Amino acid sequence: MKLSMGPVGRHLLGLAVAGLTLATSGAAFAELGQPAPWEWTLQRSASPVMDNIVWFHNFLFVLITVITLFVLALLVIVVVKFNSKANPVPSRTTHNTLIEVAWTLVPVLILVGISVPSFRLLFLELDVPKADITIKATGKQWYWSYAYPDNGKFEFDSLLAQDKQPRLLGVDNEMVVPVNKVIRVQVTGADVIHAFAMPAFGVKIDAIPGRLNETWFKATKTGMFYGQCSELCGKDHAFMPIAIRVVEDQEFASWVETAKKKFASGGTSTYASTAGPTQ
Repeated sequence: MKLSMGPVGRHLLGLAVAGLTLATSGAAFAELGQPAPWEWTLQRSASPVMDNIVWFHNFLFVLITVITLFVLALLVIVVVKFNSKANPVPSRTTHNTLIEVAWTLVPVLILVGISVPSFRLLFLELDVPKADITIKATGKQWYWSYAYPDNGKFEFDSLLAQDKQPRLLGVDNEMVVPVNKVIRVQVTGADVIHAFAMPAFGVKIDAIPGRLNETWFKATKTGMFYGQCSELCGKDHAFMPIAIRVVEDQEFASWVETAKKKFASGGTSTYASTAGPTQ
């Protein structure tokens, strides 16, 4: 028996293949700690904090779905069972103590159930544990400067590199950290308010001039991870990426020795000599 496929069938098949390709490529990109095409989920976790954020997100999603379906079921029951045709003589009941207690008590219990893991997550994010390495990140218009006070007090700038992939995320000098170490990041701004955000690590904190904010992460996977400034900070806000390279301890120690010599002058402020991003 020979089956023929019309134009509509071929079109649907093409859409299915394209969707499968996007999903596959998205999963591959997500492994690299960067946004994926047509991404509709959170980036893949690479830290304990992000693990908790993903769990809390999924917990809320399931809870909201159950509540929505329950309310929908109640609406359907009301429409079908209590319409004028099914009930020509409407009920005159005005109070039901049990129902009123239930619709007051149940939402309170649901909110308490949400608040407990919510506060636990907030405390996990805000209570900085004993750090293995401290890095100072300074937001500037429109690039980042990183200082390593625990590893020789060198400092360098990290600017958008237009010739690097991924587009608008590649930089000339990445922040480099060792895997499975607690990294304390002290964040400030040099001119206007910026925001240091790294989705795969569950990190997002404002960089405010005259104020030193602290956050932390513990990368559990090696590789390149990308973020961006997440506070509108001027005309080149979209060209201010954050790139963090997570490596093994031995490779980090080797990079530190190289960085001490490369950035011995106390910083590489290359912004003035580098062509800015084109818009």
